[in-house]
Amino acid sequence: MNVYVESMGCRLNRSELESLALRFAAAGHAIAADPAESDICVLNTCAVTAAAERKSCHRAQALACANPDGRVAVVGCCATLAPEHCAALPGVAWVVSNADKERTVEILTASSHPPCVTLPLAGLWERTEAVRERDAPFHTRAFVKVQDGCDNHCTYCIVRQLRGPARSRPVADVVAEVQALVEVGCQEVVLTGVNLGSYGRDRALPGGLGALVEALLSHTDLPRLRLSSLEPWDVDESFLRLWENPRLCRQLHLPLQSGCDATLRRMGRPITTVEFTRLVDAARTAVPDMAVTTDVIVGFPGEDEAAFRGSYEFVAAIEFARLHVFRYSLRPGTAAARLPGQVPRQVRRARARTMRELGVEQASRFRQQFVGREMSVLWERRKRDRLWSGLTDNYLRVFARTADNLHNRLAVTRLLAVRNGRLVGKVIG
Repeated sequence: MNVYVESMGCRLNRSELESLALRFAAAGHAIAADPAESDICVLNTCAVTAAAERKSCHRAQALACANPDGRVAVVGCCATLAPEHCAALPGVAWVVSNADKERTVEILTASSHPPCVTLPLAGLWERTEAVRERDAPFHTRAFVKVQDGCDNHCTYCIVRQLRGPARSRPVADVVAEVQALVEVGCQEVVLTGVNLGSYGRDRALPGGLGALVEALLSHTDLPRLRLSSLEPWDVDESFLRLWENPRLCRQLHLPLQSGCDATLRRMGRPITTVEFTRLVDAARTAVPDMAVTTDVIVGFPGEDEAAFRGSYEFVAAIEFARLHVFRYSLRPGTAAARLPGQVPRQVRRARARTMRELGVEQASRFRQQFVGREMSVLWERRKRDRLWSGLTDNYLRVFARTADNLHNRLAVTRLLAVRNGRLVGKVIG
């Protein structure tokens, strides 16, 4: 059977997509590069915002249109949040919630035997080439899910309801998977989870996420290890010592959500702007050239103009390397949906535009300070304009023009200039 797999939304979904492709391959199915060439299209959906939910449903319909003779499986967060709506979409034959996601292959193939993904992964890796060709970072960067669920109580977030309580994979399982990825050529692994910083608490693991990171750096040959989003209250100065190992990528994504303390309290975020500033200062002191990136929500209920300006000015003072801006999205069933002072949509849009412009300026300044430096770049693929694209360990996107095949290579690169918003380099080693 030919199976097409696709994911919407976060890196965790992307990690689940990669695992799903391997499971289908292990069960003897072919992974299709095009939905039109498949018998089944599997869509791992996102519902973190109303817009993400709409996009997921539209994409499910588009997959059905691309292959009228095939069948569509809607998997994940949308399937959990609105199963009846998903089931009514044209062409949808299966709706698989997060609770049943690990059994997707068995459900779709009517098999009672789960596929066994054996190590090493070389044979399965070759059979999932279609996914890697479509999604370039899969070649060089693997997203490894180490944790699922969340025990935080952010008032705007529905993910806790969709994913359930926090739970962690055993350290040994993660170490084995990462070393297997190294053996098939993976240069970088990104650890992902709904609430990555809580890793190990459900297992009473001493050291938590830090213990996992140390195990991976000690017991695998992985050239690069990157962490996805960490809540700021899960990071302290002892955790920052992990970056003494140069294989841990110098990027720290700390979701701020608002630069206004009153808004943070209504969001249920157990941190203040003073504490956040102290953490960022400590990270930059401990790890030179650290890229501190963040998420910000604008238009949260009760955010008046003064609160927005305060948030804007705080973000401006911090100087993030990259800024992800979201308009507040009302999610029924969350505490924030019942709060007074809902901000009009046009105001949310205007504030998002203003904050994004600030983010563009900050990202530009961060790139500019590395011009003239030599840094190691993990090259991913050549774009249509014949420029190779790759990443430094501190998440700078670099472009270089060369006839050499740079794919999946870590190479010392001289960063020459910023041209048209792009950091341009020359490979020198």
